[in-house]
Amino acid sequence: MRAILSIVAGLVVGVVAAGLLLGGILVLTPEPPPPSAAAPSAAIASSTPSPTASGTPSATAATSASASPAASASAADAPFHVGQPAPPLVVPQVGGGTIDLASLKGVPVWINFMATWCPSCKDEFPLMNGFAARYADKGLVVIAIDVQEDDAAVAAFADGLGASFPIGLDSDGKAAVAWDALTLPVHFWIDKDGVVRHGALGGIGPDVMAAGLKTILPGVDVTP
Repeated sequence: MRAILSIVAGLVVGVVAAGLLLGGILVLTPEPPPPSAAAPSAAIASSTPSPTASGTPSATAATSASASPAASASAADAPFHVGQPAPPLVVPQVGGGTIDLASLKGVPVWINFMATWCPSCKDEFPLMNGFAARYADKGLVVIAIDVQEDDAAVAAFADGLGASFPIGLDSDGKAAVAWDALTLPVHFWIDKDGVVRHGALGGIGPDVMAAGLKTILPGVDVTP
């Protein structure tokens, strides 16, 4: 009997000891931290643009458009300078004298930048001769500007084609640069007030020439 009581007492003591040990382990084990709120708040912040950020694109675009000289210049420069006062043009004339566009204000002027090596220039000269003669009584002045060639070569070219209009010499090419005449031939039609009204790249025929002349000869029946 005593042996049985000893066994029971030992089991009770063992259970109590196990319970105390388990309780100690639970006490010593740290509780897990609560879920962090940082991650959700950070995600919301990144997906919601701030007032400053939302205003940045338009402000930056406006600043770059107004502050960039290149952007302003390209917006202001119309093709062939149409609608703008003609750039200055003062060059020596083949055979002597000077061509000064400023002195021709008050009359319509057709300017052609060209070169003797250019096949299209050669083809256009007879047509230009015809228009120059036909509308001379309307005050039309036709001028060719040769780019970067010498007087003798240009004079021979003009004589060979029977050019009836004056030809200027842009020996250093500076006039062509000022007029953006970087592809030859190129034509400009300037009205009596000195404003460019039309322009065209060369290799053109009488129809395009007549269209240009109509812009500077108002009221005149210009035919090809």
